[in-house]
Amino acid sequence: MVKTIEGSLGAPRTPSIDPDEVEKFSSIAAEWWDPKGKFRPLHRFNPVRLRFIRETAERHFGIDPGKVKPLEGLRLLDIGCGGGLVCEPMARLGAAVTGVDASEANIKTALTHAQEEGLSIDYRAGTAEGLIDAGEPLFDIVLNLEVVEHVADPIQFLKDTASLVRPGGLMIVATLNKTAKALATAVVGAEYILGWLPRGTHDWSKFLPPEDVRDALAAAGLEPETPAGVSYAPLTGAWRITEDTSVNYMIVAPRPEP
Repeated sequence: MVKTIEGSLGAPRTPSIDPDEVEKFSSIAAEWWDPKGKFRPLHRFNPVRLRFIRETAERHFGIDPGKVKPLEGLRLLDIGCGGGLVCEPMARLGAAVTGVDASEANIKTALTHAQEEGLSIDYRAGTAEGLIDAGEPLFDIVLNLEVVEHVADPIQFLKDTASLVRPGGLMIVATLNKTAKALATAVVGAEYILGWLPRGTHDWSKFLPPEDVRDALAAAGLEPETPAGVSYAPLTGAWRITEDTSVNYMIVAPRPEP
């Protein structure tokens, strides 16, 4: 049974619901776990961001990198979790994972797949605002990955999700920069030339430069670090962490202890 955050579905009463975006991803939810389907780019991109999340958590919380389950004892929230491509690896690393998505179809896909894999993940159909309204306990780690460019009010969404990070915890944001290069590669190239993504997946007007993300997180009481770039190597088909933030980038933002 899918748990729904009361009042968080239906009409877009909150900034993070954009009905067009919800419908777009609901229509292809069943393909989330097909590595050759519409979400193939995410499957290719996943290893580098999973490694980044693990290494960031180990460094921040002082965890032994050799631990089999380094995230054991940590509560982790994946906002806009889609079909669970990040939730499942995080659960295998030992985290108590909550995955939230505004599309109930995505949540049903994620829940079904997790059950097939024997994983216990707290999946909910709803929004960050719904969690806040429900008085959800704060999280050690909040993942905000490739979501901010799909919401109705990106700055408010960043501030809302930041409020779910406990003192001493951290948020990781991954999104696309608002540059000509990002338009050419992530939109024109990926959607219209190479066909990696369905046309219309991204709206360049919603892309955010790193300074906007950092300002929003800082205003919410977090301490954003220098962004890390994520670059694609066409010859090998691999993604890697670089200093080039002109297209994809990730920002780690801890919340200081009082």
